[in-house]
Amino acid sequence: MTIGEKVSYLKGLAEGLKTDDKIVNGILDVLADIASNLEEVDEELDDVASVMTDLEESVADIEDDLYGDEDDDYADDIDDEIDDMYETVCPNCGNTIRFDYEQANAGGMDCPNCGKRLVFELDEEDTEE
Repeated sequence: MTIGEKVSYLKGLAEGLKTDDKIVNGILDVLADIASNLEEVDEELDDVASVMTDLEESVADIEDDLYGDEDDDYADDIDDEIDDMYETVCPNCGNTIRFDYEQANAGGMDCPNCGKRLVFELDEEDTEE
C-alpha cells in the first residue's frame, strides 16, 4: 500500500467517525499533500536513475574506445596478484589469514586477530617461482 493509499484510508476512517474535528481533517490534508509530493519525488528519482544509467554506459563505451584492452590487462594483473596470495588458519583463534609470498618467505607473521606468531615453511615448488 502506498503512502497516498494509506492517507486515503485514514481519511475514510475519519469520515466514518462522523465528527467535525478540524484538527484531524487538517492533519489528513497535510498528509495527503506530503504523499503527493513523495510520489512526484519518486518519479523524478526514477528519471534521474535512468539518466545516470545511460551516462554510465556512455562513459564505459568511451573508456573502451580510448583504452581498449588495457583494462583487461589490468584485471589480469590483479588476478595474478590474488593468485599469489596464500591462506592459513590460525591454530590459536581459528581466524583465516591471507598472506603473500614475501610474508611466507620471511618465515612467518603475527596473527592479526590474536597476535600469536605463525611460522611458515615454503615447499621447494614455492621457492622455484
